[in-house]
Amino acid sequence: MITTRPPTALATLFHHKWAVPSLAVLHAAGGGSRFVTLTNKLDVNRESMKRTLEALIELGLVMRNPGYGHPMRPEYVLTSRGEQIAPACVKLWKTIRKLNVEAMALRKWALPALGALCGAGERFGEVAEALGPVTPRALAQALKDLQDAGVVERRLKDGAPPYAEYRVTKRGRKLAARVASLEEAAA
Repeated sequence: MITTRPPTALATLFHHKWAVPSLAVLHAAGGGSRFVTLTNKLDVNRESMKRTLEALIELGLVMRNPGYGHPMRPEYVLTSRGEQIAPACVKLWKTIRKLNVEAMALRKWALPALGALCGAGERFGEVAEALGPVTPRALAQALKDLQDAGVVERRLKDGAPPYAEYRVTKRGRKLAARVASLEEAAA
């Protein structure tokens, strides 16, 4: 019988690539925003934003504003749970933009893999076990993306058989710290 672990809080949050940036923008806008404003600020297409907001509503982080109706009122607002997580999303999003790694960070498993790498161990299997339902191919791609962004380095170790270890680089330490604080907030 094969058992799979449930996804981590980070894996659930990053399932939709625009979830963290959306929470950051909602927080920066005072806890709420209109759909068009979110779409324009993040430069994302309407369907992606619609799916992201539906997922955030399902996770209990965002809700439709019950008082919406006036053009100046926000259409979507953070829930109390969303308000707990959003400040960590703002800090993470600022760090991502400062490091210029948006393309890598918006991939589904990249930042959850970084979080698992920091907390679980340095070997592929340890990271995979910590993440739960990630496929080996998806994890390998996430680790390669992290390497390409200069956030993680891969070192081959002698052994029988030889194996690889992954470590956070100096450049990636601040990003890893932001991921860890988001993970704490989301747990």
